[in-house]
Amino acid sequence: MGDDQQEAGGRRPQRVGPDRRVRPDRHGLAATAPALEPGADARPGGPPDGPADREVLRAMADEAGLRRIHFVAWRDLDDPEAGGSELHAHRIAGLWAEAGIDVTFRTSAVLGQSAATTRDGYGVERRSGRYAVFAGAAWEGLRAGHHPGEGLVEVWNGMPFFSPLWYRGPRIVFLHHVHAEMWRMVLPGWMARLGELIEKRVAPPFYRGTRIVTLSASSRDEIVEQLRLPAEHVSVVPPGVEPRFSPAGRRSPTPLVVAVGRLVPVKRFDLLIEALAQARIRRPDLRAVIVGEGYERPHLEALRRRHRAEDWLSLPGRLSDDEVLSWYRQAWVVASTSLREGWGMTLTEAGACGTPAVATDIAGHRDAVLDGRSGLLAGDRAATVAGALGEVLADETLRTRLGRGALERARWFTWAATARSTLEALATEADRQR
Repeated sequence: MGDDQQEAGGRRPQRVGPDRRVRPDRHGLAATAPALEPGADARPGGPPDGPADREVLRAMADEAGLRRIHFVAWRDLDDPEAGGSELHAHRIAGLWAEAGIDVTFRTSAVLGQSAATTRDGYGVERRSGRYAVFAGAAWEGLRAGHHPGEGLVEVWNGMPFFSPLWYRGPRIVFLHHVHAEMWRMVLPGWMARLGELIEKRVAPPFYRGTRIVTLSASSRDEIVEQLRLPAEHVSVVPPGVEPRFSPAGRRSPTPLVVAVGRLVPVKRFDLLIEALAQARIRRPDLRAVIVGEGYERPHLEALRRRHRAEDWLSLPGRLSDDEVLSWYRQAWVVASTSLREGWGMTLTEAGACGTPAVATDIAGHRDAVLDGRSGLLAGDRAATVAGALGEVLADETLRTRLGRGALERARWFTWAATARSTLEALATEADRQR
């Protein structure tokens, strides 16, 4: 979700029908979930991803005159480095395609994969290299121009496609979070400085009149503050949670901490390993699993050896959806020590299994986790994360209460609602242009 993915204190989502749209309010909010209240309805908006939702999406598209929607994105879902951002775009595109909208994706090439494919009803075109895709997509868009009935979704994942320069039709931009320090974590000196310059200085002036769709209220605040984009042009649409994430089975008989994500610097799994090692001093029966794959694996394995943690800390790599679900259900707590997140989708996935979270106090996490109600937010030092983990692991009453809060929190989020509110943002732009 960038890599992974929303909000307290918002208003309850309204039901959307063919004759009624939910417009973003004066703060640019859409489909926000309120803080937990006793007895609150769990999943507003009806059954997720059902026939009624498809009819609503189709009616919204017809009313706005949207027959074909193009996505431009850096990575495809089949890319080995795909994460929450790619899953988010995929789920929305799939639901729009199910509703009868012609949806296509333009992404960079994926080694070993065909240049064109179809996935869940939408077309995918994978061409150009890792960086050439930006110029390639722009050139193709400029040559094709805009045709009536078409719309565009740009996924701004670090480097933008500068769609305001080459696309004149209705258009929205997914921007999950500001990358900020991430540039220096993944790129060498001059490239990192160039990335920062483009993100914070060069690109924003071109997007001031563009509808931005982000995942959380806290990410919206950072976008407005750091990129100086108008608050009234930034809509908040939380990601959904798959219905298969649900409580079942038994918890681990001994304390178990689970984390899921790509093994890359921004996730700061090195910080988590340090925190786990400290927490284990108080709970020597603690076990932990970090699920995921990435180029930081050698560093993390070395850190595991340094802490002599091979017998209690597992790094199983990338697992199947069913295996991840099983770990969520067994865990006493799910953890995330990320530096940057638009939301933190693994936290709400685990929450839907009744598993509370301990997460760093960053934008995105502040909306996915209600501090003290569905989990605990901690500072960005190993000692503070270890302290929060120790508190949850040691107190069964607290852990049970937070688990119930996490389950209730997660039930607010469906992909059907996400697809509706995102299409509403694009439909509003189509209406405005007409």
